[in-house]
Amino acid sequence: MKKTRHPLTIAFWSALATVVATLVVLNFLPGEKKIEQHIEREYSLHDAQFRRAMGVLLGPPVTEGNRFEALINGDRIFPPMLAAIRGAKKSVTFETYIYWSGDIGRAFADALSERARAGIKVHVLLDWVGSQKIEKKFLQSMEEAGVEIRRFHKPSWYDIARFNNRTHRKLLVVDGAVGFTGGVGIAPEWTGNAQDPDHWRDSHYKVEGPVVAQMQAVFMDNWIKASGEVLHGERYFPAIALRGGGAAQMFSSSPSGGSESMHLMYLLSIAAATRTIDLSSAYFVPDDLARAALIAAAKRGVRVRIITPGPIIDAQTVRRASRAGWGPLLEAGVQISEYQPTMYHCKVMVVDDLLVSVGSTNFDNRSFRLNDEANLNIYDEAFARAQVAVFEEDLAKSKAVSFAQWQERPWREKLLENLAALLGPQL
Repeated sequence: MKKTRHPLTIAFWSALATVVATLVVLNFLPGEKKIEQHIEREYSLHDAQFRRAMGVLLGPPVTEGNRFEALINGDRIFPPMLAAIRGAKKSVTFETYIYWSGDIGRAFADALSERARAGIKVHVLLDWVGSQKIEKKFLQSMEEAGVEIRRFHKPSWYDIARFNNRTHRKLLVVDGAVGFTGGVGIAPEWTGNAQDPDHWRDSHYKVEGPVVAQMQAVFMDNWIKASGEVLHGERYFPAIALRGGGAAQMFSSSPSGGSESMHLMYLLSIAAATRTIDLSSAYFVPDDLARAALIAAAKRGVRVRIITPGPIIDAQTVRRASRAGWGPLLEAGVQISEYQPTMYHCKVMVVDDLLVSVGSTNFDNRSFRLNDEANLNIYDEAFARAQVAVFEEDLAKSKAVSFAQWQERPWREKLLENLAALLGPQL
């Protein structure tokens, strides 16, 4: 005899299913309207109007008097970061997506703990998803030493709709005067010198000068969200002397406000390009607008070169989704190359030997619309030329893909890539 369910049971499960479906929609659909129109080219990157648009329409003002240093791979990235922490006299603010374990995780935990025990204010903001692999003893030792730790968007029943919004920002600011940003996480993969598949290729940047105050403000944005605490005063925002000749702005975006800002920054920069675009992208899954902007640039004579990971990648689904959409780009003359020696985790764009945009942002929908991201936009010709030289060193270790090769790939690859592309909005 078939058992009938009680009406209250049916009602309960129906209500539960509705709640779950609602949460899925809230998590996977952006709350703000998307940019829907192609960005028209109205000025070049060297035109003063471009910088006005970047500093007034989109982001904070472009500041003068900054100095920048490119740090290539873990052996040259982590020592300056740890030295800055160990030399802190007033404050350390640190926000990162990945913080796992290993010797490098221990080194950061020890340095942060030592400064906290010395009476320095130390604040650490970790993304809840990205820091799942951190050893609990690291967290315990830091908290016991007096380090203030917050987890960004830790799941809770009353706020589960924000789970898909993660802080992907990578910011370290010491004494409000020295900053670091770029692509690295705190994990063994980022150590070494990209010498094998277990040690990744990445870039990070040390910054001094007035723009560091903007970097600190970006950190404070998420610190307030995670803790409700407002950190201010000379300890965090001191007067900063001019340190060099470079102009810069710290650009940020978040689904909770201005989710399209980073997307628009890239689109405007590509539209303003006259000669060259060199893009290093760990996860390259452009949406229709970004793809159209790159194609338009190539068709008007801009040399567009892209380096993205090859077979060695930590997310094969992303690589497949990326490759599915290369056809129109390659046909238009965009040069796409896959880095061969190891995982390529760089996130750098250089335009017309002037603009260098570096930071946490990937060229994909997750970075443009779902995550909290932060990029340092540098306007400095000498620095830009140096970054082009770094790009070309990476290019020499990469394998170019032609349109014919893309067309002739096996049917199984095409099938898997097209299936992966269906996940594009979440990648």
